[in-house]
Amino acid sequence: MGSAGGVAPFHVAFPVGDLDASRAFYGGVLELEEGRRSERWQDYSLFGHQIVCHLVDGYHASGASNAVDGDPVPVPHFGVCLAVDDFHAFASKLKAKGVAFEIEPHLRFQGHPGEQWTMFFKDPSGNALEFKAMTTPENLFAKYAVPTQPSSK
Repeated sequence: MGSAGGVAPFHVAFPVGDLDASRAFYGGVLELEEGRRSERWQDYSLFGHQIVCHLVDGYHASGASNAVDGDPVPVPHFGVCLAVDDFHAFASKLKAKGVAFEIEPHLRFQGHPGEQWTMFFKDPSGNALEFKAMTTPENLFAKYAVPTQPSSK
């Protein structure tokens, strides 16, 4: 289901432990457009989707992961599916800004319907973000069974 103009923007609100550090990361490093704000939360446009950092005193995300195509993928995580060229431009910008990747930008599920470029990194509160780009965008919701892979490369 989409909006009249295409895909409906999603909204996600998540906890952060330091709102100033989050503003520096989301507004500064990622260069997201800031929206409304208060002393305890800040809105951003994440490629046209609304994300909201909510200050939770003492918060830092716990670390869990799940093996995906041999990578230890942080769970939970959120992000955006980009066009391939936009993915590479964003990855280059992040590398130039010194972002530490949990999983470096690379191609996964090669030769399968889910073939995609992917990268993972964390914000200052330990929240994991994934950005991906399907090599065949029509396959974003393709149904198929992904073969079981080892837990690390």
